[in-house]
Amino acid sequence: MDRPDSSSSDDDDDRQNLIEQNERKRHHLPSPRSATTFQIDDGDVDHHRHHREIRRIFASLKLGDLFNKRFLIFFIFIPLFVLILFFTTDIKSLFFSHLSVPLSDSLSDKLRESELRALFLLRQQQLGLFGLWNQTHPNSTSNHSNSELQDFKSSILRQISLNKEIQQVLLAPHSSGNSSSESGDFRDPSLLGDRCGVVDQRFSERRTIEWKPNSDKYLLAICVSGQMSNHLICLEKHMFFAALLNRVLVIPSPKVDYQYSTVLDIEHINKCIGRKVVVTFEELAEEKKNHIHIDRFICYFSKPTLCYVDDEHLKKLKALGISFKSREPAWGEDVKKPSKKTVQDVQAKFSSGDDVIAIGDVFFADLEKDWVMQPGGPLAHKCKTLVEPSRLIMLTAQRFIQTFLGKNFIALHFRRHGFLKFCNNKQPSCFYPIPQAADCITRVAERANAPVVYLSTDAAESETGLLQSLVVVNGKAVPLVTRPARNSAEKWDALLYRHGIEGDSQVLHQGRISLLLNTM
Repeated sequence: MDRPDSSSSDDDDDRQNLIEQNERKRHHLPSPRSATTFQIDDGDVDHHRHHREIRRIFASLKLGDLFNKRFLIFFIFIPLFVLILFFTTDIKSLFFSHLSVPLSDSLSDKLRESELRALFLLRQQQLGLFGLWNQTHPNSTSNHSNSELQDFKSSILRQISLNKEIQQVLLAPHSSGNSSSESGDFRDPSLLGDRCGVVDQRFSERRTIEWKPNSDKYLLAICVSGQMSNHLICLEKHMFFAALLNRVLVIPSPKVDYQYSTVLDIEHINKCIGRKVVVTFEELAEEKKNHIHIDRFICYFSKPTLCYVDDEHLKKLKALGISFKSREPAWGEDVKKPSKKTVQDVQAKFSSGDDVIAIGDVFFADLEKDWVMQPGGPLAHKCKTLVEPSRLIMLTAQRFIQTFLGKNFIALHFRRHGFLKFCNNKQPSCFYPIPQAADCITRVAERANAPVVYLSTDAAESETGLLQSLVVVNGKAVPLVTRPARNSAEKWDALLYRHGIEGDSQVLHQGRISLLLNTM
């Protein structure tokens, strides 16, 4: 029984020590005794053969082969190369970069170089244009007329604007989306000149006078020239006269002038001054028991007519129960050629101890112009604006702004009707052609970065249409918004209709002015 087992074990040993026929002769294998250093259990023959192959391969390797040149390159230089590549290359870009043809790369490089060169040249041109602009300073001596100088300055500004647009086009492919233009000096307000200037509203530095009237001394204002805007300017100048003469200003009656109580917040003026400085005609009539007598009727202008008041207006005053003596000129002033007057001149000619005096139209009066026309006016007050529209008009204007304009807009009063003749009497003329006006509006809109312009105008549609087509900033038209026709679906003007004053021309005009006031 033991014999067969012994024979089977010998066969396994012989099979384990067999040498393959195709084995190379030069490999010296260990003897069967020394080779059989592992105890191998009985198992699958193929499994044993696999282990013998592995041992044969490692046994055939010589230690010297591990250090030949090929292995040195593989085990030393290749890992070093991988480390260098890892620290010097953006791995992400290797996987996400767009494939391009080498010729295309070369062409794009040339295009980029050309664009940068063009930008450099444009920048040099811009600096040259700014140099020319500085030479057109108003204080510089020149033999050219003022109109020629203004045209030259406008031409330079158009070239600067064109230069800036070209730079923006060239920079567009290279910008990151949030970069701003480098030519910020183009937006310098000093470049816009007087025709598109910004009012410097430094209220704390205003030259003002305190309005402290005697409660029983009155000044009746008379305004007859022009329409609502002229009457408001005349009324504000009368306030200045009343302050200089220490008198309470009496607002004209609606029977001889506009109904100011509808369009103006009269009580707002008293609150801003801090005392009773303005009263309505009805309040004075009640105090005087409807027997108003003008003790002195003084005329600021004596030409072409005394007090610049016609006979029709005098009849209306008498129809109100007002009595007065003959008009007396303060001096020989002509409406067409008013001379400059000072505060001392007014106080010397118009001061009086009488209870009620009247002063004729002062719209054209040239009295302390820098003082009167400064932002905030010449009177000391605690409000942002002394003269404001009535509450209904202010609310309607605010709702219009909220509906159509938004927070950032430009308000423009573009007067055309009658201005051609009026402005051409001045040197230089204040009546600008549509292209020149559009150029000025465009520069202001660009500087303010305003997306919309509110346009209050009496111009014909042919003029406003041309103006709209020319007001373009960065290739986009800036909308010119006017008051739309009545639409019951719109609620911004509901207050006017609710109080029955929607068709009042005074209200409509003052509503436009309130939009201008809201931008201050």
